[in-house]
Amino acid sequence: MPVICDRIRTLRETCGLSQSALAKKVGVTRSAVNAWEMGLSIPTAQYLVALAQLFHISTDYLLGLQRTETLYLDGLKEKEKQLLYDMYHYFTEKDTT
Repeated sequence: MPVICDRIRTLRETCGLSQSALAKKVGVTRSAVNAWEMGLSIPTAQYLVALAQLFHISTDYLLGLQRTETLYLDGLKEKEKQLLYDMYHYFTEKDTT
């Protein structure tokens, strides 16, 4: 369970969301998000899927079954996808120079 709570907190903070904002986006209370992040409870399957879709990641990553983070592009517009590809190439080329 520690993996789930850490990943939810990290993803939320990386996206600049408060617990209240995340709660509103997935349809739960702020105290539910707080409980997830504190490791007091875990999201149900419905909310695991909602979190994965919101953060464009796999449920396996959220659950700690997958070690690497995968970014899913489903639901993004072509311009948004291109921007992500451009950023990826910028950072990977930067490492080789």
